[in-house]
Amino acid sequence: MHDTLTAGLDLAWWITAVELPAMGGLFWMIVRARKDADSGLDDLRARAEQAQSQVRESLAAYKLEVAKTYVSFATLKDVEQRLTDHLLRIETKLDSGFSPCEGGRR
Repeated sequence: MHDTLTAGLDLAWWITAVELPAMGGLFWMIVRARKDADSGLDDLRARAEQAQSQVRESLAAYKLEVAKTYVSFATLKDVEQRLTDHLLRIETKLDSGFSPCEGGRR
């Protein structure tokens, strides 16, 4: 009976002196790791949102630049038509007998 009592006390002492502090330490480590992970995730989320905001601003600036320098199809057709008309006028003048040598210079 004395051995059973001693074994019970040894077990109780082991649980009280070793197991409970170890379990408390493990619990504290888990809580601390979770807090650190949440903090790191919050920092990462903030940086991602800031980067996304910068990308959106850059895209908006690029769209504005493209809108300023973009040539519409109608404008391009108008320039092409004016160039064609001008070249046709030059061709007509050349066909009408205009000679660069008739101006007195040879």
